[in-house]
Amino acid sequence: MANALKTDAGESAKTERLAGRSQQIFFLPEEEENFLYPEAAEVDFEKKATFDAAEMNAREINRKIRALMAEGAGSIRMENPGAKHSVAVGILNRLKLEIAGSLGYFGCGLSDGPVITVTGRVGWSCAENMMSGVVVVEKNAGSTFGAAIRGGDLVCRGDVGGRTGICMKGGTVIVGGRAGAFSAFMMQRGRMVILGDAGINLGDSMYDGTIYVGGKIASLGVDAVPADMTETDIGWLSAKLALYGMEAPNGLENLTKIVAGKQLWNYDSLEPSEKKLVL
Repeated sequence: MANALKTDAGESAKTERLAGRSQQIFFLPEEEENFLYPEAAEVDFEKKATFDAAEMNAREINRKIRALMAEGAGSIRMENPGAKHSVAVGILNRLKLEIAGSLGYFGCGLSDGPVITVTGRVGWSCAENMMSGVVVVEKNAGSTFGAAIRGGDLVCRGDVGGRTGICMKGGTVIVGGRAGAFSAFMMQRGRMVILGDAGINLGDSMYDGTIYVGGKIASLGVDAVPADMTETDIGWLSAKLALYGMEAPNGLENLTKIVAGKQLWNYDSLEPSEKKLVL
């Protein structure tokens, strides 16, 4: 259970025990006013706006989104994004954003709060370093999908490339189709759900977190090991997938659960012979 602590500043904090390691929690659910950035715009989800991005570059598109939020628009539709790179990044605001088309590299990254739907595809590193919110991609995604995300839900209804969720530090990644090689590489926390097949070296060097796979796994990476599904797992998966109208192809109870073997936690202190066994 979480124990109350006192920080150096005298403010209360909590720690959550995670399989032998601690994660400090800086905000409590009842402190909702602290979840907003001081410069966040006051938006109304009932106030809608649409703009055409066909003749705009990435900087102009991002400035347009911020200008509309400053005017109070809480529901924005972007048309003709043209697969441009670095679009819809750094949104630290509550917002409903629909992107009618496809994005290039680094779309929707560095975000904290928005709910974004992309009706097409996305390139490399979509939603990297996402803190909170939701990003849903209706088609396929490139490599490093959700790199280093810390919170929120990141959903791709199609296939994703390799190293999906690399260095994942929290949140949830859901893949409706297949995932490429080294997905969940160096995963530190959070959950990844792959409803299709997973490529080679799944969960390689993962430190913590949980992976669920509905299809075949080409191979597991270093220190990634199978674990038993529990009623808690099935309850969480059922509720989470229902949010996005998704289902496990062979039933939730037949998903394969993968966790960290924890042999790498104290790797530096192992003897040379023990290191060889781990790797």
